[in-house]
Amino acid sequence: MTTKILALTDGLGNLVRFELLPGHRFDTVGVAPLIEGVDFGGLIADKAFDSDTIVADLNARGAKIVISQHPRRARPLPLDRELYQWRHLIENFFCKLKEFKRIAMRADKTDQSFSAMIYLAAAVINSR
Repeated sequence: MTTKILALTDGLGNLVRFELLPGHRFDTVGVAPLIEGVDFGGLIADKAFDSDTIVADLNARGAKIVISQHPRRARPLPLDRELYQWRHLIENFFCKLKEFKRIAMRADKTDQSFSAMIYLAAAVINSR
């Protein structure tokens, strides 16, 4: 059994919220519930989140879009490379999260207990 964790962090790399998805699902499926009800000025993401529906939602919100595009995109969006470098904050969060063996090995049997461990690990990470 595989599980994907989609996380939303703030400008300091602290966890705001996350979504669990089955490992075989596209990442774009979990973005709508992840950003629903959250007010933000921009979204920095990698190629997995390059979707017309996500871009349209972000445009409707008036948020700055900093998403690396797939090469097959017909009309590439402008990418602020300097701002895109801040994506390392989410990568750092996942590296810190995977230091917890229980999360890295997906030792919990249910999604509810796995989510609880992610919240606990995020609290420990934020307290450091």
